[in-house]
Amino acid sequence: MITFILKRLGSGLVVLFAVSILVFSLLYVSSGSIARNILGDQATPDQLAVKEAELGLDQPILTRYFSWLTGALQGDLGTSWFTSEPVSNALATRIPVTMTMVIAAMLLISIIATLIGVAAAVKRGWVDRVVQIGAIIGDSVPGFVIGIILVTILAIQMGLFPATSTISPGVSADAWVLSLTLPVIALLINGVTSGAQQIRSAVIKQLERDYVRTLRSRGIGEREVLFKHVLRSAAPAGLTVLSLQLIGMLGGVVIIEQIFALPGMGPLAVAATSQSDQPVVMGVVMYTVAVVIVVNLIVDLLNGWLNPKVRAS
Repeated sequence: MITFILKRLGSGLVVLFAVSILVFSLLYVSSGSIARNILGDQATPDQLAVKEAELGLDQPILTRYFSWLTGALQGDLGTSWFTSEPVSNALATRIPVTMTMVIAAMLLISIIATLIGVAAAVKRGWVDRVVQIGAIIGDSVPGFVIGIILVTILAIQMGLFPATSTISPGVSADAWVLSLTLPVIALLINGVTSGAQQIRSAVIKQLERDYVRTLRSRGIGEREVLFKHVLRSAAPAGLTVLSLQLIGMLGGVVIIEQIFALPGMGPLAVAATSQSDQPVVMGVVMYTVAVVIVVNLIVDLLNGWLNPKVRAS
């Protein structure tokens, strides 16, 4: 198992390194007018030259990249070119908002989608048809549309939740819960409907296997067959689906945070990208890729624990 983990960690670091090179190169191409964007159109050529030297824009790309890489390896992701705020501080204040929302949504998706998917696979009939219709509707309605509907009905018309975020430093837990309830619901509806459909298919496939018929012929009860054997065999497919849901959610959360005015990673990523704020963009991208790598590592470990053939491969 240790070799398995080391291999996965090694491949994750290689991916992180490759992404850093790619993103840095793309940002380098678009960094030609950064000094003018910061100083404005009235800046003189001398002022632009001083600003470019201050930001290191007059250095070759390799020098700039290795300077950034050296700082990143020491925990210093640089300083925002536009706000002068350390990137690490900007991420530290926004990551808790985003990750609280994503983790809460994923936990609810995992529980609800598994219950609905297993019920549809075992009961079939009208339960199965409702799940399939729900999956079609859920896949057809984008999360941001659901978010707008929730804000209109539950926040503006009924006043049950705040229409925009009330999260700020030192705010109470109640305010966090109220501010994140509607965004979490907007994120999880799509995840539950599509996740339940995928888990249903995985469970049905296992129920039709020969080993299930053999277990039943030996007089083993349906509950033991389902919870001890079928769910364990169907779990790798379900974990893969849920991991893809989480990775896709990292992209969708950007729009959801904009709708609910949440001070998370979404607004930071949008502002930094529109300004070509290279240190902040690099920080956001590295954080996102690191989360994806960790999620894939956890899924691989769980799959390896559930199925020894995965470790051997």
